[in-house]
Amino acid sequence: MFGLVGLIGFNACSDDIDPELTELEVSRLFSPTDLEVRILNQTTARLTWEPVKNATGYTVEFYENGEEDFSGTPVKTGTDIKFADLPYITPGFRGETLYSVRVMAIGEGISESLWTTATFETGTEQIFFDVVVDDLTHESVTLRWPAGETATTITVNPGNIVHEITTEEIEAGAVSISGLTSETDYTAVMTRDGDTRGTMEFRTLIDLGGATQVFPEDDLQAMIAAADPGAGFALMPGEYVIDGDLTINKTLSIKGVYPNDKPVVKGAIVKMSGLAGLELRNLILDGATSDGNQTIVYDEEISEAYGDVVIDACEITNYTKGVFYASNAVLIESVSISNTVYSNIICDGGDFIDFRGGMTKRLDFINNTIYNSANDRDLIRMDSGGSTNFPGNACIVNFENNTLYNVISKEGTTRRIMYVRHADHQITVKNNLFSNVLANYSRQSETNIVEYNSNNYHNSPNLYSDGFSSYDYTTTFYTLDPGFADPDNGDFTVSDEDIIFYQIGDPRWLN
Repeated sequence: MFGLVGLIGFNACSDDIDPELTELEVSRLFSPTDLEVRILNQTTARLTWEPVKNATGYTVEFYENGEEDFSGTPVKTGTDIKFADLPYITPGFRGETLYSVRVMAIGEGISESLWTTATFETGTEQIFFDVVVDDLTHESVTLRWPAGETATTITVNPGNIVHEITTEEIEAGAVSISGLTSETDYTAVMTRDGDTRGTMEFRTLIDLGGATQVFPEDDLQAMIAAADPGAGFALMPGEYVIDGDLTINKTLSIKGVYPNDKPVVKGAIVKMSGLAGLELRNLILDGATSDGNQTIVYDEEISEAYGDVVIDACEITNYTKGVFYASNAVLIESVSISNTVYSNIICDGGDFIDFRGGMTKRLDFINNTIYNSANDRDLIRMDSGGSTNFPGNACIVNFENNTLYNVISKEGTTRRIMYVRHADHQITVKNNLFSNVLANYSRQSETNIVEYNSNNYHNSPNLYSDGFSSYDYTTTFYTLDPGFADPDNGDFTVSDEDIIFYQIGDPRWLN
């Protein structure tokens, strides 16, 4: 019996087999496989599928239902689509709607294939244009969309402000809404007969009547020293040169008036004391002429908690030691850093964000960009001294939607993204884009990263290497080249379609 099997195996390899026995004859084309539907810009469908042998083209039909019964008339069709033209992109679907799609291969001299089907749901339609600063005041906003596009109502919250859209406003593609509160985050939703047509978030400008207006020729240091707790400073465009430390010993805010024309504060080392909280917004902080310290330094040890720190929509550059330093035994309620670009932070003598004897109860680092920084230092350091000095206080770290380029990029470095040894902490790392980052996540068993999700590691192999105690062990990460537009000049606009689709990295570069 064994010999018979061997003989059959030998004959099967012969070149003398009749071709009719080795060629599969079929009466119709095979169906397309691996049909994938992606939704772009909320209401545009992008289709791809694998090629079918002998197909000369493909037919696509869309139906407004999610049940794949394909009854009635298709709402959109495509005929004689060539495989070379894929992906097949079709705009103009209704938002928040279930659809079915089917694809069929066609050829010459052979019957068409059976249909391959799929379902998908569109996102919330977005026809609003971005709100620009010229359309904002401290109490109003002008919302714009393509002229002639119809809608019935715009609702603005908080406040439940409902505006019924007029025919004239539809023709102009613009609505002005007043009665808003200064320095407030709003969301506007446009609907047509219950269907959402657009959603826009915006923040009203500073009410100069409620803040101290500051000009470049003013003495900002003296004005802050004389201010009452809770004061706000509204900086007009221009350069503000700081000679020595900028002492913050009471809770206050320092903000640029115009987001698209940020004031430049040169040489400032912000020294925190007196349990102060601080908000920095719409500023450029340039440390090139400073004394080489960190951007923000906590000087005074106090047993109670310092107030919240908020850094938003800033540019911070040319600091020597780092950007946030709590070496002393200080407890901070929370630190929120968002929509900010860091560059050329050398980290000579300190880590990028550096808690040693101090701690914060919460650190949110979200929607930021860091480049050409911390060549051979740790990114976020939290020593056990913080939990020793303030027992019973946990720390939550959220590190999400950030873009890092040439950060901890020295060959052979053993530096870490998360050098965290705080006794009670949890770290979440999601939707971050790392490029040319040679750090590992951590070499310390104390580091507790509870979630990794949808991160991209381009030329950053140590972040998913099991040679370290903390690494991205999931199947959700990518290693795609983002195709930055001009990283040498600080333009990290992404060209890779998958990174854009999955919204990985700082959102400012994903449009």
